[in-house]
Amino acid sequence: MTDHAIFLTAARRVITQEAKALTVLSDQLGDSFGEAIELLLNASGRVIVTGMGKSGHIARKIAATFASTGTPAHFVHPAEASHGDLGMMTRGDVVLVLSNSGETPELADLVAYTRRFGIAMIGVASKPQSTLLQRADVAIVLPQLGEACGTGVVPTTSTTMTLALGDALAVALMEHRDFTPENFREFHPGGKLGAQLSKVSDLMHVANAVPLVPADTPMSEALLVISQKGFGVVGVTDTDDRLIGIVTDGDLRRHMTGLLDHTAREVMTAQPTTVAPNALAEEAVALMNDKKITCLFAVDPAGPGTAAGFIHIHDCLRAGIV
Repeated sequence: MTDHAIFLTAARRVITQEAKALTVLSDQLGDSFGEAIELLLNASGRVIVTGMGKSGHIARKIAATFASTGTPAHFVHPAEASHGDLGMMTRGDVVLVLSNSGETPELADLVAYTRRFGIAMIGVASKPQSTLLQRADVAIVLPQLGEACGTGVVPTTSTTMTLALGDALAVALMEHRDFTPENFREFHPGGKLGAQLSKVSDLMHVANAVPLVPADTPMSEALLVISQKGFGVVGVTDTDDRLIGIVTDGDLRRHMTGLLDHTAREVMTAQPTTVAPNALAEEAVALMNDKKITCLFAVDPAGPGTAAGFIHIHDCLRAGIV
């Protein structure tokens, strides 16, 4: 057996063991999970997530997931809590405490503080009789399964289960609140994720920047608008300002002979492809790719048919949407 094969065998054993642990966790979840959700939903303050060591790393991630999915939350380090940060917790908050053993010494002051001031506490640990779970308002018990490290001392399986439990809490809260991709973008305006969740209205050109001319506009004037706006096209509107067509480079070539003797209506392509302003920008890119075009007018399908804006493929590329 080669060294690589040995490594793969170890990796597959770990992943398989942790996957089985997640199945056991899912099967054993009971009423305490629902009680925890009720506490979190009824919180008038924030969710405070805490844990020591590896549980602390997991707690940071869970707090970040809560915060990005509509549940105000932050992480408090238990050791720092004993040196002044206990004041970050107030009545109306819910404290989610993570500890595989349920006996982590550094948590003692924090747990005592929640009991003294009536701050709701959810405990997560693997031992039902542990100090943490005995004192918690809601106790979620993790299955007592061996760690995947082989020695039984390195937090692996236990931290994987805790992380999955945190995700389950966050998603359950999300779904109850009908949290949408648009809500998600409000918390992720930057980077690739923010770009993917951008709407057409976030990127489109509006007002005087939109290339439009009335249908009876002579092509000599329409060409000036195409040149001035710099998009290589112009939209054509009727007497009610509704978008009825578009003049593109292809239309110009098809009417090259006697072009200046025509009006925009005579040259345009009628019923152009449009997109709704509230559509995701990624949808606009997909539509442009499908139609083999480079721009779209944004028209509200429930509105009067007027062009609310204009989006070019370059706008999407600049925003990181490809």
